[in-house]
This record gives sequence, C-alpha cells and structure tokens, in this order.
Amino acid sequence: MRKLVSILVVMVASMLSGALNAQNYKFEIGAGVGMSGYLGDVNKSNFLKHPGFAGGAMFRYVLDYRWSLKANLFTAGLSGNSADYGDVFPGGATYKFNSQIYDLGAQMEFNFFNYGIGYTYKRLHRLTPYMLLGLGGTLSSCGGHTAFAINIPMGVGLKYKLKERLNLGFEFTMRKTFGDKIDNFTIDDLNGIKSSFVKNTDWYSLILFSITYEFGKKCEQCHYVE
Repeated sequence: MRKLVSILVVMVASMLSGALNAQNYKFEIGAGVGMSGYLGDVNKSNFLKHPGFAGGAMFRYVLDYRWSLKANLFTAGLSGNSADYGDVFPGGATYKFNSQIYDLGAQMEFNFFNYGIGYTYKRLHRLTPYMLLGLGGTLSSCGGHTAFAINIPMGVGLKYKLKERLNLGFEFTMRKTFGDKIDNFTIDDLNGIKSSFVKNTDWYSLILFSITYEFGKKCEQCHYVE
C-alpha cells in the first residue's frame, strides 16, 4: 500500500512539475469554421438574416503573453435579398445575390490577461478574452464577376488553452470593406447615388470556432533572469 501511495505521489508531482515548467512556443497554426453574415445594399439591419458557411486556416506569431500577430486565409458565402426588408428601390425592383469571398489578412491581437499555463509566478490564465484590429483584402466572386477590396477587420474573441500546445478559440469580427462590389452590383448604390471609396455600404462578419497547435520553442537554453 505504501509503495502504491509513493508511486501516485511521484506521478502527481511529475505532472505538476510539467505544468509549472511548461514550454513557451513562438508559433501557432490551425483552422477555424463557423458562419458569415452580410450588411450592405440589400441588408441594412440584420447581418445574420442569410448566414453562410465560413472556414479557413490561420497562423499566429506569439510576441508575448499579451500580444500576438495573426495571419488568416478564409473563404465564406454571402447572400442577401432586399425583399426581406420591404426596401423600395427605383421602379419597385428587388435585388438578391449569392457570392463567395476569399479573405486574406493580418491582425494584431491583445489578450486581456496573461495567456498560458505553468509559470504561476507570472499569473498566467488558461482563458482570456481578447480584441483585434488589422488589415486585409477581400476577393469576391458573384455571377461570373470578381471584385477586390481592402478591408479592416475589427473584433473580439476568447482563447482557452486546452493543453500545453493546444488552444481553442471563439472569435467574432466585422470587416469594413473599402469597395461596394462584394454583392456584385455594377452601380455603387441601388438608389443611384454614387458612393465614395471610404463611404460605402458593404460589411461582412465572421463568427468562427478555431483550434490551433503551438510549435517552435522560444528558448531551448535560456539564461535570462527576470
């Protein structure tokens, strides 16, 4: 019995020691899936009226426990129908569309808490909310036509460290596009009013669940003393 207890104590101590001395990694790679939404000429109020599928890959460079830089490549389906809202356009026309977009961009992320496990003296948290802001590009394809626009992603999310090198995430972002063609209309506004490069009506949202894997140890032999 004493031998069994000793073995259990050693096992628990080893596990705790591993958690307290968890490695830090510089990079994360993973994938995310979820849904997309659209706000624009034919949907001015409810961005989830016609949700679409969204998915893709992401790569994150971890600067420290609070800051990271993320790159992403996502694809999503967008759709809308002006008949859902009773909008009245010239001639009583109604408009609907279905488009596929491809989003390539980068965002800076700020964690509200020091994110990680181990190193209890650093007060790391396995769960943290974060916010992000970045810059990207959107290529849209609809009705045999394509268009490109710069976008600014902004949003919030949650990260949870499932294990030492495995992370789960939930993220909501809105993308402001500097273009008015992701819904494939050949005029800038359905009411015939031309909009500028900055002032337009096309936005889209991404709601994503993600999983990432960490790699690339920050320091094999570290002699730095804090």
